[in-house]
Amino acid sequence: MPDPARLRVQLPAGVWVLGFVSLLMDISSEMIHSLLPMFLVGTLGVSVLAVGLIEGLAESTAQISKVFSGALSDYLGRRKGLAVLGYAMGALAKPAFAMATGVAAVVAARFVDRVGKGIRGAPRDALLADITPPEIRGAAFGLRQSLDTVGAFAGPLLATLLMLLWANDFRAVFWVAVVPGLLAVVLLMVGIRESPRPAAMRSTNPIRRDALRRLSGRYWQVVLIGAVFTLARFSEAFLVLRAQQLGIAVAWVPLVMVAMNLVYSATAYPFGRLSDTMSHRKLLALGLVVLVASDLVLAVADGWQVLLVGVALWGVHMGMTQGLLSAMVADTAPHDLRGTAFGFFNLLSGVALLASSAIAGLLWDGLGPAFTFYAGAAFAALTLAGLVTLMGRR
Repeated sequence: MPDPARLRVQLPAGVWVLGFVSLLMDISSEMIHSLLPMFLVGTLGVSVLAVGLIEGLAESTAQISKVFSGALSDYLGRRKGLAVLGYAMGALAKPAFAMATGVAAVVAARFVDRVGKGIRGAPRDALLADITPPEIRGAAFGLRQSLDTVGAFAGPLLATLLMLLWANDFRAVFWVAVVPGLLAVVLLMVGIRESPRPAAMRSTNPIRRDALRRLSGRYWQVVLIGAVFTLARFSEAFLVLRAQQLGIAVAWVPLVMVAMNLVYSATAYPFGRLSDTMSHRKLLALGLVVLVASDLVLAVADGWQVLLVGVALWGVHMGMTQGLLSAMVADTAPHDLRGTAFGFFNLLSGVALLASSAIAGLLWDGLGPAFTFYAGAAFAALTLAGLVTLMGRR
């Protein structure tokens, strides 16, 4: 295994900048998202099924948008401008949540916010792959994911403190969330310098048939694995709803996301480094084992102590798999098609997320929270069996 101090020196400064940009935007987004399910159900009177559909539609929109932004970044040979546009859309959508008086306004704001996420996602990941040496790419994606996740637990923590301070004033918290989003845009604009594309390289359509043929079978296997993984893991909004269903006070519910993302952040970088030295598929299989355990614990939870164990296991599974899948996409795609490759990867994952969140909402409303998590464990176990079979054939 590489020496940790040497590994850190090797990571380009741009990796850290992209990580802190993600951190700030996640603080902004998670301040809202950790409260949004309760705001929709408790304040606006929306059903849990509708929450599942809204979350699935929002996240799948983000993933689908990445196809077009990734391909465009390959065509232009420039990634930063699209990333800035996407982060700006996310920041400017935040005030709409604070002003929303009905579900339509929330859906519209969520749509714009997630389109922005889609526009920035593939170009940002391709830019990270471009500036990082291949031998430490797992560590680079792990570090960015780790910093991103620091924001993902800092946001709910800040939301909890403000909810306690301001007597559960959802809208006031939503207004505060605007500030870190705008700071993320400014940091990206001043902190990243992108090298121009060599003059010898011409702009070509990256989604032409002859270009897509250059995406290997290994790459499409990664895409399939990523989609099946997403089917096995529904929206994290259901973790928040599970906490509320167990009777945890509204002001304290965001701490569920704090706990999950704290574990996620602590594990993403170490597992990213580990992925540079071990079989990717074995690490993915171990991640599925942890996901099965998490679902089973969440299904039987009868209080906050058991709930937190399940949430922590969920965070470990995320830390083991999310940066790893991104590194696998980067490793199996040609340099000039990386944006397109990340786009297609996220397109299939987005469709899978919409399906899994809708199914989870139906199960929750029809059969109850426990059955929803039992079903998640069963599907994750089936996915694990398929991955193990594939590893055996190889």
